[in-house]
Amino acid sequence: MRTERKPTRLDRVFARLDRESERPVHLAVPSMSRHRTVLFAATLAFYLAIVWAVQITSWLVRLDWQVMFFRPYQQWPEIHAFVDYYVVLGQRGPTAVMVAAWLGWRSWRQHTLRPLLALGASLLLLNVTVGAAKIGMGRLGPHYATTIGSNEMGGGGDIFPSGHTANAVVTWGILAYLASTPRARRWLSALSAITSLGVGMSTVYLGTHWLSDVLLGWTAGLLILLALPWFEPLISRAEAWILGVRDRWFARHRRRTPARGPSAAPAAAAASARPESPAPHPPSGADPGARPAAPEPEPVGAQRVAWAPVYLAPGPHTSRPDRTPVTPAGSRRPPHADRHPRSAAPAARHLSGG
Repeated sequence: MRTERKPTRLDRVFARLDRESERPVHLAVPSMSRHRTVLFAATLAFYLAIVWAVQITSWLVRLDWQVMFFRPYQQWPEIHAFVDYYVVLGQRGPTAVMVAAWLGWRSWRQHTLRPLLALGASLLLLNVTVGAAKIGMGRLGPHYATTIGSNEMGGGGDIFPSGHTANAVVTWGILAYLASTPRARRWLSALSAITSLGVGMSTVYLGTHWLSDVLLGWTAGLLILLALPWFEPLISRAEAWILGVRDRWFARHRRRTPARGPSAAPAAAAASARPESPAPHPPSGADPGARPAAPEPEPVGAQRVAWAPVYLAPGPHTSRPDRTPVTPAGSRRPPHADRHPRSAAPAARHLSGG
């Protein structure tokens, strides 16, 4: 009997990914064009300009202090509860789970691991670049500021640039980056820009970030999205490597589990060993085309042969009218004192006639 391993959910996922013939052909991978390169260079220059303006305590730092003393959370307290919930759209954990769920469904539909790998690459770049900038500049936030009018750089903080804003730009912007059509890319780009803008202004409203932190966070997130085409070859190699490891693991697993050849079922042998009663022959001189006579009833006292139990093989069985009638052994009548035992009962004779 051949036994096969039941496919798991991971097997079904990779089996769907192997259906390359159904992969959409219109999925264009963004390339680092001249327009994108110029935009990346301009954004990088703007990033460095913000850092320099804060470092030299320019007018941008004075604007930070003016907004902090304005205290927006006291000017509009009625929206404080809404802003507390809205700012969650910039937290790394919840947003990564929501976007990963959507991109996982996209990977399932498009039979490719690229959406999930692109999200992982963008989040890795975000953690490395923004985290390094936070630790390197060490700016203190508005709630921990020590000197009025200073830039609060090098104080051991981790507020510059804004991680909430950069995370909102990357996690929601990756949906526009992976869009299949230009129209969807435009709509998703506008939606991600509005969402990240709202997250950045929410942190300024709550007083957890300077205004310059939000500006630098927007710029840092945009730099990551603009630089992603440079990592597309690495994403393609990572996808090929993951599928190659999968194939080798499956091949090793199949070699480790030998396939059992088809063997004769023991039930079939037992069924074939069951003695069958010979077919009754018509008496001499009878019409060959006539229907066979009904079997004569078995006498009550006649001895019956007890057959050994037979286990039928699974499969189609004969219908009830085609089976050989079997009379249960023994008599169902209650015992009586006037009756003779079965062993002493004379052989019954066949009745004939009226």
